[in-house]
Amino acid sequence: MLATGSLAAQHSGFSPSEPVYARVRQDRTLQRPVLIHAVVALCDNENQGIVPVPKTLGNGRDPASNLYWGAAFGLRTFFQHRSGWKRAGPGPSAPHVIESVVLEKTFARGSLGVSATLIAEAWDGQYLREAIEHFLLLAAGQDPAPISSANPAAAAGPAHLVVFVGHNGLLDFSVGPGPQRRKTAPPMSSIVLACASKPTFGPLLERGGSHPLLLTTNLMAPEAYTLDAAIAAFVKGESPASVRDAAARAYSTYQRISVSAARGLFWSAP
Repeated sequence: MLATGSLAAQHSGFSPSEPVYARVRQDRTLQRPVLIHAVVALCDNENQGIVPVPKTLGNGRDPASNLYWGAAFGLRTFFQHRSGWKRAGPGPSAPHVIESVVLEKTFARGSLGVSATLIAEAWDGQYLREAIEHFLLLAAGQDPAPISSANPAAAAGPAHLVVFVGHNGLLDFSVGPGPQRRKTAPPMSSIVLACASKPTFGPLLERGGSHPLLLTTNLMAPEAYTLDAAIAAFVKGESPASVRDAAARAYSTYQRISVSAARGLFWSAP
């Protein structure tokens, strides 16, 4: 088990969730979608410090069959074909991004629906460091790529929630202290689905002023069903503890482990 006690002692230093949730509530009132930006570092047998997976899953330059993107439990495939997200168009192009998509979904909440828009980027696996650095900039509000909706009445803006999915390169290398938060950046939450992201990404997110909605405490499989469950709970306005529980239940189902064991793999700041 990887140690997390030192980070737990810094618990009070994390950005609270309430400003983020207040921003989400305000935008829901204005009928604006909840905005999510996901950085997916493609699984790469050759360029990442991972236990090798089958070649079709571990080619970091082929998103079509990659473990974290085009495979059955990859983000693009799972969200579009098993979770009901609809493709609204291609996402913006960027260096080292092989493919990107804009997905949209409306979630039931009481008598009203809540819409969400997701930009998901598939990063070439050999650029894992750059993908992590980009995610940290997003989380610190330093690179607020606007997210637009197919709905012309919905305003575009920076994400309410930023996400990293992939191998935890911070177990292999350092990216320094991480960026500080841009003073005019709106509040946002972060999810990092990678092995042991709490002790490694946690201090960087704290410095960047992002609320850590869902981090991990140990080795885990960062597949899309966990993210899907967490996003659904967040969009509906459920508490960070409920987001954690939703993620744990999904992980328990697909990994065939107990809910209590799955819950121990995840952590959320209030």
